Amino acid sequence: MTFDLRLFAEVSITLVVIMDPPGTVPVFLSLVGRRSRTTRLRAARQAVLVSLGVISLFAVGGEAILSYLHIGIPALQGAGGLLLLLIALDLLTGRGTTEPQAVDDVNVALVPLGTPLLAGPGAIAATIVFVRQAEGSAGGSAGSYLALASAILAVHLVLWLCLRYSGELIRVIKDSGITLLAKIAGLLLAAIAVQLVADSVRGFIAS
Repeated sequence: MTFDLRLFAEVSITLVVIMDPPGTVPVFLSLVGRRSRTTRLRAARQAVLVSLGVISLFAVGGEAILSYLHIGIPALQGAGGLLLLLIALDLLTGRGTTEPQAVDDVNVALVPLGTPLLAGPGAIAATIVFVRQAEGSAGGSAGSYLALASAILAVHLVLWLCLRYSGELIRVIKDSGITLLAKIAGLLLAAIAVQLVADSVRGFIAS
């Protein structure tokens, strides 16, 4: 079993760009910033666990869903690319900065923090694509699956650290730093989206 370091790096970078851990800090603080430190820590832990559960569910069962709906990988890549491009445009233009409002009788760690803020459509689509990529790597080697699972866990560890230390983080990089990071993430995400669309076109032509 050979650990697929290239797949690990690709999955980690893509999911970090899509899920944007630093960019979730202002939204997280707007929802639970006025609550006690214990409540904030619990909300951070629950939000990351919900996101991990949703992503893992689609990593395991996404292939069955695609087969049931008769959806091919080129169609998924094209749809995912267009979706990611819309998210990238929101990050670059600032249209996606509307913050959800907290509701007292709803656990905000589940909605909207866990999903769709963290485990959104873009992250789900990218995960399913990477599962197909891992299956195609040396016939679906154990090393590829281990790299994929490790990357998903590593990204969620980064998410938890950002939310866990959100108060300290925002004092260091300030609002302007988070805005800058969002712009850079938007640019990288746009490039990933274009690549997905290009791969989709090649897939349709090949088939």
